[in-house]
Amino acid sequence: MPSQIFPSPNRSLDSAVSTSSSAFIRPKEDQNDPSVSLLDHSAAPSYRDMSLKPPLPRASSFSSSRTKPSRPRHSFNQKRRRRAASQDSFPNITDQTNTSTRSSFGRDVAAETFLLTRLGFKMLGYLGVGYKWITRFLALSCYALLLFPGFIQVGYYYFFSSQIRRSIVYGEKPRNRLDLYLPKNSNGPKPVVAFITGGAWIIGYKAWGTLLGQQLSERDIIVACIDYRNFPQGTISDMIADSSQGIAFVCNNIAEYGGDPNRIYLMGQSAGAHIAACVLVEQAIKEAGEGDSTTWSLSQIKTYFGLSGGYNLFNLVDHFHSRGLYRSIFLSIMEGEESLKRFSPEVMVQDPNIGNANSLLPSVVLFHGTGDYSIPSDASTSFAETLKKVGVTAEAIMYEGKTHTDVFLQDPMRGGKDDMFEDLVGYIHAGDAEARAKDAEAPPRRRLVPECMLKLAHTVSPF
Repeated sequence: MPSQIFPSPNRSLDSAVSTSSSAFIRPKEDQNDPSVSLLDHSAAPSYRDMSLKPPLPRASSFSSSRTKPSRPRHSFNQKRRRRAASQDSFPNITDQTNTSTRSSFGRDVAAETFLLTRLGFKMLGYLGVGYKWITRFLALSCYALLLFPGFIQVGYYYFFSSQIRRSIVYGEKPRNRLDLYLPKNSNGPKPVVAFITGGAWIIGYKAWGTLLGQQLSERDIIVACIDYRNFPQGTISDMIADSSQGIAFVCNNIAEYGGDPNRIYLMGQSAGAHIAACVLVEQAIKEAGEGDSTTWSLSQIKTYFGLSGGYNLFNLVDHFHSRGLYRSIFLSIMEGEESLKRFSPEVMVQDPNIGNANSLLPSVVLFHGTGDYSIPSDASTSFAETLKKVGVTAEAIMYEGKTHTDVFLQDPMRGGKDDMFEDLVGYIHAGDAEARAKDAEAPPRRRLVPECMLKLAHTVSPF
């Protein structure tokens, strides 16, 4: 989690940016968003308003006299010219179709670019102008530049792959969209990973999961990357509500896309790991209560995977403050100091007032690098131990020397064998002998970035 990025205290809610869809039902909140207007057909001129040129008059090919035995030569020439013009019209129709397709794709790219640019300026606004943040911004720029060859390839895949269904609407709120990454092999129902991206609760975005979605789909696993409102567009309760609604969509609709509704896994990374854990605990409390209506069930989630997450906010407030996510900003995201308990999964599962909610939680597997200084690795080990004490099956897997971004970006871009990725796939395919056999024969993943650049990125990474 890039915890060095801290937000403006402005609590006004932004409009949503819905991306990568050329037509959708636009929520009221999206009406003022220029990126959404790029995608809205209503923003384009109506075909009824287009002036249509009348067809060219067709000269008669018949002679004015019916008694003449032969056709005038000029009539034959007119007919030949008309036939040539008619043939020329077909390439024009094709060109218009291609132009329309390119225009639609251009709008998609423009909308994605607008959102990413806005997130970038938002991040710059939160950094401030102090020496400390100037140096960190320079480090971030160098880091992004070093990984740029990989970002270009991942971005190309995101926009051009036929295996991605981008910006599926799952709710009425701003940014209630998700991307689906589908395997090429469509035989039989596939296991599904519902993924909540990270981003310091400020710059999270569904496209951040593209690399994970691509690589898991190559192992016959469907991935749903769920977008949600970030701060200041929303606070933590909004993020949890959006994520829960996205999970409900996956649980209730994934069969239509070839997914197995009985093999759904939930995963979150960094801030997304915290949000996903909050969703699980909140859902367990609802299901354990009386009369609470729910749109999905914890019984549909086989395992929760948390990657580089923090689960006890009381232990992280000072740490984040020292790294630039200042206490006042962080407490604004978390809705005040009095709400820290409610949004600390590690604390909530120890509350005796939640009854038998813990017994409803799925098994939990937490991944973390020991070299992570954005969120210390003991955040995962402590949460796993606490879960075990309250009767939840839990395990924490540590990766020696790995940083916050190593396990999520650098290692996947390195190609070849990736310990965290193989562990994740191993859990998902456990009990499926055929899938495990295919995993054993899977070719090594392709390298996206030269090793020297990856090592430099590891050194300069501000995360």
